[in-house]
Order: sequence, then structure tokens, then C-alpha cells
Amino acid sequence: MQGGLFDPLADVSQPLAARLRPRSLADYVGQSHLVGDQKPLRRAVESGQLHSMILWGPPGVGKTTFARLLSENAGIAFETLSAVLAGVKDIRAAVEQARNRRAQFGQDTLLFVDEVHRFNKAQQDAFLPHIEEGTILFVGATTENPSFELNSALLSRTRVYVLKPLAADELQQLVTRALEAPEGLGGRIQLGDGVGDVLVAAADGDARRVLNILEVASDLAEPQGDHAVITRDILQQVLQTSLRRFDKGGDVFYDQISALHKALRGSDADGSLYWFCRMLDGGCDPLYLARRLLRIASEDIGNADPRALSITRDAWDVQERLGSPEGELALAQAVVYLALAPKSNAVYKAFNECMASIRHQPDYPVPIHIRNAPTGLLEELGHGAEYRYAHDEPQAFAAGEAYLPEELHGTRFYRPSGRGLEAKLAEKQAYLDKLNAESDRPRYPGKR
Repeated sequence: MQGGLFDPLADVSQPLAARLRPRSLADYVGQSHLVGDQKPLRRAVESGQLHSMILWGPPGVGKTTFARLLSENAGIAFETLSAVLAGVKDIRAAVEQARNRRAQFGQDTLLFVDEVHRFNKAQQDAFLPHIEEGTILFVGATTENPSFELNSALLSRTRVYVLKPLAADELQQLVTRALEAPEGLGGRIQLGDGVGDVLVAAADGDARRVLNILEVASDLAEPQGDHAVITRDILQQVLQTSLRRFDKGGDVFYDQISALHKALRGSDADGSLYWFCRMLDGGCDPLYLARRLLRIASEDIGNADPRALSITRDAWDVQERLGSPEGELALAQAVVYLALAPKSNAVYKAFNECMASIRHQPDYPVPIHIRNAPTGLLEELGHGAEYRYAHDEPQAFAAGEAYLPEELHGTRFYRPSGRGLEAKLAEKQAYLDKLNAESDRPRYPGKR
């Protein structure tokens, strides 16, 4: 069993985050909703009634630490696999070792699988019989949504626990422990005025990150008597080379683009600008954001303000031509415009409704009066007969003319809203409907 990380005299050459791993649940910081007093998971741990589980949460919130504490508290062996490096062969070897350990020493095994979402279906399935037989206590860690990334068979044999980013006071508790604990910095380092708040804010809920930043900054601390001080300038030097948490393609990424879209749809310019800047700050490709903004201009604004599409396309063009920061400023201009523009999803709904109608109905023929007649034979067959050229009609509108298949006559897909320019379009549509209703011309002339 690997217990070195829980030894108070652990090798000081280890990273600070490793040296400060808690040795009991009482020392575990964060996740009070799971392991606080009288919480179900804590009671299960303390009573020894353990079960296989999935720990889902962002990096640096204590997934690996919690798994180690489970094994320590239960007195069972701790084995670990990384889905980034391991394959089915490694899974079989770990299971065989667990089986031999039980046979020889009567000791159970907790198998911790880091980044479990990276295993494919076959690899995930390889755990199933061993979980059912009780050969291993399976604990998987993932930063991705288990509902999308893990097999239903594996999920049915485990319980999913959601771990949250650490709150500011929890991170401050870690910093204080790191500064004072003998296995940490042992009181040799102090923080200058306001440095603690900046450090905690920069960590963004990530315990490992706050300790890593603190460790790097401590190497640069300015000596002052029997201790050294981390100043704001030193901390800023360290932070200049680090980025906020932003997992492209992961849950954080999609949560933030979802927040941007919803803020734009909700006409909140400040919220929209905030999430746009958060994604830029995290390293998101500005062209990805440009594509999403263009989609929003059509989906959520549409004909209520057609200029939104042009303004967004122009901002995309500026980004491609000039890059940063000029392009990002142009995109920010588009973000604010989209947020405050009148909203309508009428075209979006009409498009989806029309596509659904086409998929679920027969392939109706083109009405004969609006068919093409490039040859004499087709003219004889009546193609284009009695077609009315709209430009020759009063107001350039052939009242009573029909353009949908006869079976769909009267179907209305596009229903303009009463907002922005669409209010005018709705008036125009109502006026044309009135002219059609008053016309006595045949709607499908020449049909056979």
C-alpha cells in the first residue's frame, strides 16, 4: 500500500501539493456537501460500507486525495491506473494483483482510475465483472460529464458524486496550512499585504493550482530577516505565465459558451461581454467565438434586425485580417450589439419546422404552373402554363398565385414576431394574405 504521501515527514523534495495531502477526512478541505458531518458519503466511509463510485469534478478539487483517504480509512490497498497511459492489459494486471492480494493476505483493493473518461467502451467494459464480483473497489475520476463519456453499464454499477471548485475561504485555509505546516513551508515564508486575496482569486477554485503558484512564488520570495516575503510584484511575475482554467472540449468550455449564448439571448450586454472575455482569457480561439456569434445572429435575432448578421460577419473579417487585439475588440463590439438587438427566433423555428415537414411527408411534385419548360415537349405538357410573372402584376405581387405543393396549400412555416424589423414584415405578410384571400384567380391553374 502506498502511504508515503500521508507521512508527516514526507520527502521535502516532493511538490508542495503532494506534501500537504491530508492524512484523514478531518484534514480534507472542501466538498463539505459530500464529506461534511453526517453527510451520507462520510457516514459510508466511517462505517466501512464502501461502494464503487465516480468522482466528477474539475481539476484540483481533491478527487485523487479523496480516493487515497478512502483506502487509508478502510485499511485496504491502493492501486492506481491512468486512462491516458493504460490499456486492457494493464487493467487485467491490476485486477490479477488485487485477486492475489486477497488470496494471500486477505486484503481488499481500491483501484483508482484517473481520467476514466479517456477509456473507450471496451476498456470500460473490462472493469464490469470485477466490480460485480467485488474483486476491486472501483473509484473513477473524471473532469467530463459521466452521462456523455461513460458507458451506461459502468454507471449502473457505480454512484456518481459531483465535486465542486473550492470556495475562497477553503483555498485560504489551504494557503495558511501550506505556510505554517512543517511539511509545507514551515513558517519560513510570509505573504505581503493583499497577496493572499490575489493568490486565491488566481487559483480559480483549484487547490493544486493555489499550492503550485505559492510554491513557485516562494522560490522568488524576498529575504527579510529570518523569513522571506512574497510581494504583489513577485506574485504577478508568477501569474503572467499561467492561464485560468479552460478545458477546450470539456465541460468548462461548453458551460462557458452556453453562458455566453444565454446571456446574448437574454439581452444582457454585461453578462455577454463577461463570458466572451472569460473565454478569450482562457485561450479560446477567437474565430470559434466568431462562428458562434454568427450562428446567434441568425438563430436568436434573425429578421428582427438583419444588420446583426452583417455586423458579426464584419467583426469576423476584422479578426481574420488583423488578429489580436483589434479583431477581439471588433468581436466585442458585435457581442454588445447582438445582446441589445431585438430578438426573434421566428426564422430558426420556421427552418426547423419546414425541415421536419419535408422529412416526414411524401416528395410532393412541383405544381405544374411553376415548373420549368426548357423544351417544346414540356410546354405541350403544360409546364409553366398560366404562370404569372410577378413583376407584371400590380405591386409586383401575383395575388392568388400558389407556390407550395397543392397538398400543403395554406401551410404557414414563418411567423414573424412583433419585434424590430419583423414587426414590419408581419404587417407585410398580413397584407399579402389579404390580397390572396380577395383574389378570384385559380391557385393551381393547368393542373392535370
